[in-house]
Amino acid sequence: MNQFPTGLKKAATLCILKNHNSFLLLKRLKDPNKDMYTPIGGKLDPFESPLQSALRETCEEAGIKFENMQFCGILTETSPLSYNWINYVFLAEIEKMAPPHCNEGTLEWISFDNLLDIPTPKTDWHIYRMILDGKKFVLNAEFNENLELIRMYEELEGLQLV
Repeated sequence: MNQFPTGLKKAATLCILKNHNSFLLLKRLKDPNKDMYTPIGGKLDPFESPLQSALRETCEEAGIKFENMQFCGILTETSPLSYNWINYVFLAEIEKMAPPHCNEGTLEWISFDNLLDIPTPKTDWHIYRMILDGKKFVLNAEFNENLELIRMYEELEGLQLV
């Protein structure tokens, strides 16, 4: 039996596609984060590096192929439930284009100034802010049993964010 123990972290990538102060975000069709705007991304496949996963996910979900993406940081998410992740965050600066079709939801360009007006995971605004500021990060987010963010801190600078 190959069962994933509750609490053990799964590995994933978040692929930030940016044009100046706007982000190409996915309004998700399914959980986690159904009906919220998130970066594209997904779980690492077996024997795949985080960068390989980011390149694959960007191609699969947005049809955009890159040779490389810039590593920005790590977001670790911890909850008392099965929602426990290590997310490798990558960035690509792209030309603004019509949002491509995506089977995972609807892709839309969202300006940083409008991010607080749309449903998005509470962790993500901090990621976008650090990316716009050109800062690398190691973020730790802790959630309660209702998956509400109760604490978030940045380890490189020792900052409590939430």
